[in-house]
This record gives sequence, structure tokens and C-alpha cells, in this order.
Amino acid sequence: MTKITYSNFQKVEIRVGKVVKVEDFPKARKPAYKLWIDFGALGIKKSSAQITKYRHEELTGRQILAVTNFPPRQVADFMSEVLVLGVVLDNKEVVLVKPDRDVPLGKRIL
Repeated sequence: MTKITYSNFQKVEIRVGKVVKVEDFPKARKPAYKLWIDFGALGIKKSSAQITKYRHEELTGRQILAVTNFPPRQVADFMSEVLVLGVVLDNKEVVLVKPDRDVPLGKRIL
């Protein structure tokens, strides 16, 4: 494992958002959803996320954590602006990382 300094970690902006819209994404190479996530003052950002073990209704309204300062990435015909964080299990299933209670949208994780 490569060690980094705290100042390196501070460059990564991990913020709290709330999923406001979910759509299937059949054009993605791997099974994924298109997500629209509200980050409060930062606005609504889009993400392509391989979290299809969740149902749409489980995701809509849910708070998540995402990296918000990566450059946007084109995924098929969709521009993904943030990276939703999750734990990848041995069977490749992704379990979302989220705050243990509701917090203000857009707050940064330190």
C-alpha cells in the first residue's frame, strides 16, 4: 500500500449528496445506473454508478458520499461528474457508503 500525507488526502473532496433521480443505463458496458445527486450549494451532479443490486426506490432520497472534484468522465452517452463511494465485496457487489444519520447536503468529509 502506498502511503500518502494528510495534505494529499485533503485534496480529495468527499461530500454528502442525496440521490434525487435514478435511471437505467443500458448503454454502459457494465450494468450501471444514471444518478442525479443533490449536493446542496454545489447543485445537482450526475454519476454513472455500478450499483444495480439496489432498486431505484432504495436509492431515491438516500444520502450517499461521493468524490466531487475528479474531472468529469464520459461514460457512453452520459457525462459522469462525481464518483459515488462504495465497498466492493468479493462477489463484485457494491455496498454504498453513507452517513449514519441525515446531514446537510454538500458537507465535506474530513
